[in-house]
Amino acid sequence: MSNKLSTDGLIAGKAKPRGSFPHYKRAGDFVYVSGTSSRLPDNTFVGVEVDEMGVTNLCVKAQTRAVITNIESILQVAGCELSDLVELSCFLVNMNDFGGYNEVYSEFFDETGPTRTTVAVHQLPHPHLLIEIKAIAYKPLA
Repeated sequence: MSNKLSTDGLIAGKAKPRGSFPHYKRAGDFVYVSGTSSRLPDNTFVGVEVDEMGVTNLCVKAQTRAVITNIESILQVAGCELSDLVELSCFLVNMNDFGGYNEVYSEFFDETGPTRTTVAVHQLPHPHLLIEIKAIAYKPLA
């Protein structure tokens, strides 16, 4: 599928938001990316394995990588790159996952990257989600 913005503010080929909001919104030179998870268009999740006994294993590293990759593809539709990010707000269900999340985060960004705030939240919109990130990019129109 194409990653083009549709008339309703949604990007074809991305998981449909679980509410009435767009994947991103441009306001002048800023691009605001809605909270993004590791959910795929078929409503499965990266970083989730369920064995034959129904035991669920969740991987914050795989989810973090998928979230940042999802944000990157949304930014591309908006004409931006990860290097255009100026701020990230990161939500972890468990601060014990901070080390794994931070390790993968460092694969994409260093101290010259966007500012970042990471907070623990009680839960996210699905029990398989360990992380969600919202982002702000700056990319002048002209």
